[in-house]
Amino acid sequence: MKRVIAIADRAALVSLQLLVALNLLFFLSFLAVLLFAVRAHAEAACSGADMLAALQQSDPAAFKKVEAEAAAVPNGKGLLWKLEKPGERPSYLFGTMHMTDTRVTTLPPAAKQAYDDAGTIIIETTDILDKTKMMAALMKEPDLMMFTDSTTLSSLLSPQDVAVMDKGLDARGIPPATVAKMKPWILSAMLALPACELARQTAGGRVLDDKLATDAKASGKTVEGLETAADQLRAMASLPIGFHMKGLVETLKLGDKVNDVNETMIILYQRGEIGMIEPLFKAAIPGEVDDYAEFDQTMIVSRNKVMAEHAGPILARGNVFMAVGAMHLPGPEGLVEDFRKAGYSVTAVN
Repeated sequence: MKRVIAIADRAALVSLQLLVALNLLFFLSFLAVLLFAVRAHAEAACSGADMLAALQQSDPAAFKKVEAEAAAVPNGKGLLWKLEKPGERPSYLFGTMHMTDTRVTTLPPAAKQAYDDAGTIIIETTDILDKTKMMAALMKEPDLMMFTDSTTLSSLLSPQDVAVMDKGLDARGIPPATVAKMKPWILSAMLALPACELARQTAGGRVLDDKLATDAKASGKTVEGLETAADQLRAMASLPIGFHMKGLVETLKLGDKVNDVNETMIILYQRGEIGMIEPLFKAAIPGEVDDYAEFDQTMIVSRNKVMAEHAGPILARGNVFMAVGAMHLPGPEGLVEDFRKAGYSVTAVN
């Protein structure tokens, strides 16, 4: 099989992995905007090509292989799932994408009805509803965002990669010295956002999860969270620093191709083809299975168990709409299966 050059070069694929991380930790986009809002340009226009369509055109065999593996992922297709258990009013599990794009923030009709009817809304973390409080809490653990010793980003890179990083930051109008002490996952969060998305968020646009929670609170619904912002950052921080540094450098190499990566993610999301993402990584990044396995275990599987456990008592009340990053839903250890193991009948809602 070709190295899937038709989809994107290696930089794009590593960055796609980082983009998934961003979409698994939706408050990171808020953090990036808070730290880099001055660099957003309101006039930035969205652009991007569907890389999967390009792959289908240029390498049908590679596309068919990814497509077949995606079809074999348990619960890999669908965003809305109905949770039923005797003695409880039905609840719903919905997969989100942490973007402001209207293709994402406009709920499908069935999801909109379930959301409107629900008495309680669950999101990953309610910390983002009070950004001042969130930042105050994070400042109690500054090493989650900044190097607090003599380490700098440059000290963790080869001279060649330092040159790549400095050039990439300069191209984005970010003086390297101003981010020298920043942890790589914070900087990557900003770099993974297309200019148009950063501009929309800077102008006050809300990602889907924030919109769901804010609107619910305004209408008198109960809003619950499953994690804290610090919990999410600790998960990112637990991954090897080498993984983060490699991702940062490759994201900088990616440049404007981040638009294609984001567009492809949105298209997959619209189709409910969440199960295609992991097979795409495994097929497209030969030799990186260990890296992906650790990422998957830390950022998805382990957090799924925590989410399911924390959601249990809330779901027991019935009539709940639970909205979390869509990557948490599929797979043998995804939330759909976790809730089945907890005694729920879980069915996809078209």
